[in-house]
Amino acid sequence: MFGENYDVIVVGGGHAGAEAAAAAANMGSKTLLVTMNLQTIGQMSCNPAMGGIAKGQIVREIDALGGYSGIVTDKSAIQFKMLNKSKGPAMWSPRAQNDRMRFAEEWRLMLERTPNVDFYQEMVSGLLVDGDKIIGVRTSLGIDIKSKAVVLTNGTFLNGLIHIGEKQFGGGRAGEKGSTGITEQLTSFGFESGRMKTGTPPRVDGRSLDYSKMIVQPGDVKPEKFSYTNTPILKTQRDCHMTHTSALVHDLLREGFDRSPMFNGRIQSIGPRYCPSIEDKIHRFADKDSHQMFIEPEGWDTVEVYVNGFSTSLPEDVQFKALRSVVGFEKVKFFRPGYAIEYDYFPPTQLKHTLETKLIDNLYFAGQINGTTGYEEAASQGLMAGINAHLKINEKEPFILKRDEAYIGVLIDDLITKGTEEPYRMFTSRAEYRTLLRQDNADLRLTPMGHEIGLASNARLKRMEEKLSKSESFVDFFKQTSVLPEDINPILESVGSATVKQSDKMYKSFSRPKVTMEHMLSLAPVATFVKEQQIDNEVLEQTEVQVKYAGYIAKEKVNADKLHRLENVKIPAGFDYSKLKSLSFEAREKMTAIQPVTISQASRISGVTPSDISVLLVYLGR
Repeated sequence: MFGENYDVIVVGGGHAGAEAAAAAANMGSKTLLVTMNLQTIGQMSCNPAMGGIAKGQIVREIDALGGYSGIVTDKSAIQFKMLNKSKGPAMWSPRAQNDRMRFAEEWRLMLERTPNVDFYQEMVSGLLVDGDKIIGVRTSLGIDIKSKAVVLTNGTFLNGLIHIGEKQFGGGRAGEKGSTGITEQLTSFGFESGRMKTGTPPRVDGRSLDYSKMIVQPGDVKPEKFSYTNTPILKTQRDCHMTHTSALVHDLLREGFDRSPMFNGRIQSIGPRYCPSIEDKIHRFADKDSHQMFIEPEGWDTVEVYVNGFSTSLPEDVQFKALRSVVGFEKVKFFRPGYAIEYDYFPPTQLKHTLETKLIDNLYFAGQINGTTGYEEAASQGLMAGINAHLKINEKEPFILKRDEAYIGVLIDDLITKGTEEPYRMFTSRAEYRTLLRQDNADLRLTPMGHEIGLASNARLKRMEEKLSKSESFVDFFKQTSVLPEDINPILESVGSATVKQSDKMYKSFSRPKVTMEHMLSLAPVATFVKEQQIDNEVLEQTEVQVKYAGYIAKEKVNADKLHRLENVKIPAGFDYSKLKSLSFEAREKMTAIQPVTISQASRISGVTPSDISVLLVYLGR
């Protein structure tokens, strides 16, 4: 069956695996995607949504580089929102509700339409290793499949254990068995492994809910989209709804705490800090007698509903009794109860920036196997692992994104430099250069890079260059065009800004805090320019950000340049930190384990102090 060797084998068909397979194949590698169930490729295991705070930026970055997640999201979306619109543009984050079934179907079809991708349904139970180099995988049927590189994207399936109250059973997801063999083999090679936990809420029958008692949560009046390609914009949307728990609901949930795997010791591992279960919320925030719940439809046509905010592993009878006491849920019917799942992961400090393992050449890890949580975090790692696997086997330079170039760069640098002992989730606060890393300019930042490595198409690059050209010319227009007091003063008065007594450049007025693009479009010269140059909403938004936040952007670029100077100070491979007695013991220990590549990376390791960095710089003659 597999007489011919593959270039890249991707193990797992979730968000990380799907992006890894697409990237490697589109760059020219003969790729095999091996998964335990071909019907669940791209499955949304938890909530039916993509994007959100910082996560939306990641989806835009994946798309800008030539990945598929943004396209799949747009084609299966049922609602779109731009979050944090009341804040500055660095905080704006796109989010879409999706049709769960259509999302997975679209992923499957896109991969099937991708040349160079083969599929095989079976469990990979082991790796084929020759010395310190990967040469393929072995399936549970004992079939050996050879390849030059392997990307592991096992999600929650490695020795997965599902908990519902006092009941527990093996599985990687509800209704699907777990995966065995790989953890044990990797630990025998010297890899360190750990356990993590995540959870999911009940799914319920929407026909049994009383939405009239809930608060409607509609999508944006003018919805945008994720992909920079010509994917469809939503013309109609499905509403979500919001309701709340109550003191009564909390009391009913507490009745089951003695049977909760979280509190009776059955679950030892750590769950996501920023997505806690409902019992964890009640326990940690005992002073609150109410928590929000968002009721999210699972698709256009299905009646299945996702109960966001009610993740739980309590006994099913406790879940049901408590949920029936929530406003609007008085007659609720369950499709399935919520559950928690424990699974194996490998601390990501064992990886290089390319996501290749330090112990075995050409073996890459991506997604929850690295200790992350979230579709978007997983997909971005899969993309980068697929890219770098292809580059490595073709003896090309690795593709590494810096912290000031992409949220993806922040994510991977955080993982391999700091590690994580709890499921890692991306936030805007994790990025020190978030003014540069906005969702509106991901294509300007990354599409040229994606095109250079052979992933982003010529059409993508051309579209990006047109957007950049129009935006730059529009900014120049504002800088060069004057406006009379009688034209601009009515606008300034309407926003409570000081009026002007003589004509001045439009750029100066536009830079004022409360003056918007909408105001400027009311001026005849601006409206004429927009019409003549065929400027779309994307360019309007980009131009407004460039004008109004020019000072902040320039300042952040200066700070990023300082970082780059430290990035250029390389630390020799295999450097012996033990001979530098002036280093603190903790610094010696951690830098020996992580083996930072640059001074900049070393400075970000937890426990490494500025004085330790000074010692290193002196030793390196800098």
